[in-house]
Amino acid sequence: MDLTELTIRQAHEGLKQKKFTSVDLTKAYLEKIEKEDKEINAYLLVDKEGALEQAKKADEKIKSGDFGLLCGIPCAIKDAIMVEGQKCTSASKILENYIAPYDATVIKKLKEQGVVILGKTNLDEFAMGGSGENSAFGATKNPRDKTRVAGGSSSGSAAAVAGNMACFSLGSDTGGSIRLPASFCGITGLKPTYGTVSRYGLIAFGSSLDQIGPITKNVEDAKIVFEAICGKDKMDATSKDYKFEEFNNLTSVESLKGIKIGVPKEYFTKGIDSNVEKIIKNSIEKAKEKGAKIIEISLPSVEFALACYYIIAPCEASANLARFDGIRYGLSKEADNLLDVYKKTKGFGFGAEVKRRIMLGTYALSSGYYDAYYKKAQEVRQLIKQDFEKAFKEVDIIFAPTSPIPPIKIGEKTNDPLSMYLMDIYTVSLNLAELPGISIPVGKIGNLPVGLQIIANKYEENKILSVALKMENMLQ
Repeated sequence: MDLTELTIRQAHEGLKQKKFTSVDLTKAYLEKIEKEDKEINAYLLVDKEGALEQAKKADEKIKSGDFGLLCGIPCAIKDAIMVEGQKCTSASKILENYIAPYDATVIKKLKEQGVVILGKTNLDEFAMGGSGENSAFGATKNPRDKTRVAGGSSSGSAAAVAGNMACFSLGSDTGGSIRLPASFCGITGLKPTYGTVSRYGLIAFGSSLDQIGPITKNVEDAKIVFEAICGKDKMDATSKDYKFEEFNNLTSVESLKGIKIGVPKEYFTKGIDSNVEKIIKNSIEKAKEKGAKIIEISLPSVEFALACYYIIAPCEASANLARFDGIRYGLSKEADNLLDVYKKTKGFGFGAEVKRRIMLGTYALSSGYYDAYYKKAQEVRQLIKQDFEKAFKEVDIIFAPTSPIPPIKIGEKTNDPLSMYLMDIYTVSLNLAELPGISIPVGKIGNLPVGLQIIANKYEENKILSVALKMENMLQ
């Protein structure tokens, strides 16, 4: 038995029945990382000693018989989420030697459950990118095809799970950064409703858009991790008093009867790969065969979502990243005066994509341009929210592609940022509207995975997970 192939539920049952220990499980993952990750580059840091220590503690808890589903389960954490005492670089040279002084709230919650943290995973620098190629420490390769990208920005988190180098991982999603890599790597990624999971301890990119969520081997695992990390946090004023409740409105385990699925006509126009479109439409047809009612809907404002996102996100980034000034923490370059300290530190410490987005945001927020860009984008954001609100009066959930294209080759779009941004076309609208969405694998083009995105109204993760589980079962 290959322990690294087990889901959370399977690993839990094995631990419960004493078929193996958490130390056995952790060692299996550490051996896999050592063997595979030199080529894939999913991890920026592997905490071998710490992981084995945590596994021993978990085994003591398991012996007592009082332990939950996540106790003793090895996981990986995106390196933009603080784990006390470990480096937290956000894949940037400016934070190359920064040690996290505290645990993020999600890490506290996982530690309380007794998880084993294997290490910190690679990402696009400061979570800015859709391919995983913007890391200061090298691109992450896709375990399904090592000539291809793993997707971004949670590239390492997705590659670690897809390559069986972690049982599950945490990522963050500002414009598709959980769903896109999950789609590209052929696994499951859940972006929760904004505010259902605390952002305390996440290095901020776009504060009104960022959301932490699970990347897992299947839908049930996503549900288990989400339930463990959601809820109100006094350290995050935007977090909500959220309690997950099961969705029991479906008539039977096998059927989708009674569910109204919306299919946005705007998502199936020019730009989508014909093979991706075929696979997604086949999934919609399967749902129809299982009793779902398919309704074509219109989201007229989503055509502006990408433009809107690439104003709001850089504006928020330019404000959030101003703190990396060479004075308070992180990299500091010596210079004769304060302005030169800023210039040298930021010039050397930030990569090209981060500089590009800071400049875009600073320009859009500057005097004389604020109304034309930032204010206008916020107005469009409201229209996008209203489109979804209107749609959810008519349908229960929405089906859409996660990405318009299959995983691209490494280096294919690095010199064309605009083309790279277009990969986010189906994902950014959810962050703007603060909605939950999940990507599940529903087919392949050759050996390249294709993800279906399932979207629901705010705080309706239960609907998404219930329908996703049925889709997963019928498409296996």
